[in-house]
Amino acid sequence: MIPTTSVTLRPGKKIRQTVARTGVPSIAAPKRQFSVLVWFSYFWIALIVALAITAPLLPIPNYDEVAGPGRLAPSFSGPIELWLGTDAVGRSLMSRLIYGAQISLVVGTCAAGIGVVVGIMLGLIAGYFRGAADWIITLLADVVLSFPVLVLLLAITAIFSPSIWVLLIGLAVSSVPTFIRLTRANTMAWASRDFVRAARNMGASNTRILLREILPNVVPSIAAYLPLVIAALIVAEGSLSFLGLGVPPPTPSWGGMINAGAAVLRAQPYMVFVPAAVLFLTVFALNQAGEHLRQRFDRAA
Repeated sequence: MIPTTSVTLRPGKKIRQTVARTGVPSIAAPKRQFSVLVWFSYFWIALIVALAITAPLLPIPNYDEVAGPGRLAPSFSGPIELWLGTDAVGRSLMSRLIYGAQISLVVGTCAAGIGVVVGIMLGLIAGYFRGAADWIITLLADVVLSFPVLVLLLAITAIFSPSIWVLLIGLAVSSVPTFIRLTRANTMAWASRDFVRAARNMGASNTRILLREILPNVVPSIAAYLPLVIAALIVAEGSLSFLGLGVPPPTPSWGGMINAGAAVLRAQPYMVFVPAAVLFLTVFALNQAGEHLRQRFDRAA
């Protein structure tokens, strides 16, 4: 008969372990925890992306078309485009939210994408070659980081006329130092591993080592951090649009919609709360998704 023993792993909790005659315990694999917030976050992100992509195909008017009387409160008894109410000139808030998602997602994703590409290249060079290249790249990153992000974006949009391209470049510049630091730290950690030393001793070039040995191990950490940066860039875009320095009207943006409703906040609070709730849920979902991806794929964690 196989002997059994009870082992206490945590206070108040015991598990039964079957110990073979060799003395090696057999422990069941831990169950994966189910997180409702994580699943809701992925669902919300997929919903916003799907609505933004299929906006011209949806049975809603264009974002600058008048759909009803001005400042109509939300009501679920009328047409679908009036469920969330209208703005001061009678444009559907639902339509402007969906089309505004295109601006927020495109600006945030493209700016983060540019920051990832530039940050990875500079971070790999700084973390692998060290020396003067590391000093110069780190100095440039520290100079950009020394400016508050909002102040830097305000300066860029004040010099140039506000547009999507100016906003995109400004957000991309502000995100590059973050990826430089993250890539540099991961590169320094992976460059000291045995397989990298073995590749160097076998005569592999620096380019091959960076692209074939180090980069595949750095990308998962960067990709896991990417949703967090996109969320921060969406907030920054909303802040600039709220200040009137974002996407020029009549093109809708979530920050611009909040700014438009701020003047009538007491009389029609839904004009502020509806776009603010969508912005909050999107940023919250991206943060939850980023944390979930970091726990699963960050090899340096």
